[in-house]
Amino acid sequence: MTSAEPAATPPAPPVSLAALLARRDLGLRLLAGPEDVSIHWVHTSEMADPYPYLLGGELLMTAGVLLTDPAHYVERVVEAGAAALAFGVTPVYDTVPAELVEACARHGLPLVEVPPRTPFTAVARALWRLMAEARLYELRRVTEAQQSLAAAAARPAPVPAVLGALASRLGGRAVLFGPDGTESVAAGREVPAEAARALRDLAGVLGPRPGGPASASGDGGGLRLAAYALGGGDGLTLGVATERRGGPGDHTIAGVAVVLLSLLTAPHRGADATVRDGALVRLLLGTAPAEIADALGPGPWTVVHAAGGDGTPFAAAGLAAALGTPLMDAGGTAPAAADSGGTAPAAADSGGTAPAAADSGGTAPGAALGAVRLLLPAPSPVTAQSGWTLGVSAPVEAGELAAADAQAARALRRAEATGADLVRHRPGGIAALVDPDEAGAHARALLAPLAEPLAETLRVWLSLHGGWDRTAVAMDIHRNTVRQRIARCAALLDRDLDDPDVRMELWFALKSR
Repeated sequence: MTSAEPAATPPAPPVSLAALLARRDLGLRLLAGPEDVSIHWVHTSEMADPYPYLLGGELLMTAGVLLTDPAHYVERVVEAGAAALAFGVTPVYDTVPAELVEACARHGLPLVEVPPRTPFTAVARALWRLMAEARLYELRRVTEAQQSLAAAAARPAPVPAVLGALASRLGGRAVLFGPDGTESVAAGREVPAEAARALRDLAGVLGPRPGGPASASGDGGGLRLAAYALGGGDGLTLGVATERRGGPGDHTIAGVAVVLLSLLTAPHRGADATVRDGALVRLLLGTAPAEIADALGPGPWTVVHAAGGDGTPFAAAGLAAALGTPLMDAGGTAPAAADSGGTAPAAADSGGTAPAAADSGGTAPGAALGAVRLLLPAPSPVTAQSGWTLGVSAPVEAGELAAADAQAARALRRAEATGADLVRHRPGGIAALVDPDEAGAHARALLAPLAEPLAETLRVWLSLHGGWDRTAVAMDIHRNTVRQRIARCAALLDRDLDDPDVRMELWFALKSR
């Protein structure tokens, strides 16, 4: 058992070789090795020694152009960590060389025969499609798990409920260990005694030591084990035991459970804690960019503004738990970014209390009074929540949180105006700040007097900066016809088309209708 380092994950969940072999349109045939291996990507090479160009986990495809020593070739492919080898018959070989089959069988490397009718690109395309399907499935699974965990956190006995939901979603056992390593609460199926001891030992690797690792993973009793330190500061640890090796989705689900359990087990959780969390968020959203980066990390981060809830004191905390973040401000106010001297306020006084969140005028620019504001790591998915209206900013670095705060406020206003559950900030200049439905209605009313030929002539004329000859060429009509149509547009609209403000309004209207 070792402490886990963050590992690079593939751009999509891996796909089983068996799933690729099941594609009957490809006509692939397994000649040696197991079919239950995971493939992360595809690589084609006709090098005599492809070892320097392999990353590991790939399906290596070759026609054997420079294959002279099959045994040595397979040794190098196995040494590089390739998941499987695909050999295309013809034009170089009419059949897969027997020496290659024997070498793959000896090393346990899956060998797949690719028939002449199947190009390598078809195999690669099929694999990417399977990966896209797997990624979509994984995203759905994570979203459903987050909703399940959030619902469990709202039950009368939330800690056992969250552990039960986590164990169910991961298909294993979830245990909450106390600071002394004793099993406090557990849920899910029983595991062998050896696995239970190994999980307790793994949790002990974390412990309450300041600056220690936040998570660790290992194996024991034939199961995959993982442990996560909770954020309450009391030395509590979450342990998880599953039969399968956890992928990115499992880590995300476990991370949501860690956030929820940290919130649920934090000592003296009440109004004072809510004030501290709100002050922290207001500080992060209002202080100087340099100090934000030091305190928070560079990001990217997403700001969410929310309105609604059921009116209970715990509604905002429930929303934060559902979105998987402890960084929540239910006050709807923000501090001044700096005092007159340009310095940011201190994060806490010597007694560890947060500073006043705002001066007498301290509402955030554009923030709705009373709105809940949340701060999430950008990769965390933001989904619609029952009973809430959400406005979501674009992902930003820590130094741009003030701009993201304003984006989220505008998005929330658009959501409330349109009745949408969730609206995301749309980059794209001034036009993106206007609600599309409202812009379309205004455009249709403004342009109603114009028949389609006139409207199209006006659009082309405006796009060519009022050029008569260029408009005539673009529309294949006479320049005098262009002048007559534009004059007719001006009369019907009762607008001065030489006025740049009028031209701008008409241009936006023509694009929005």
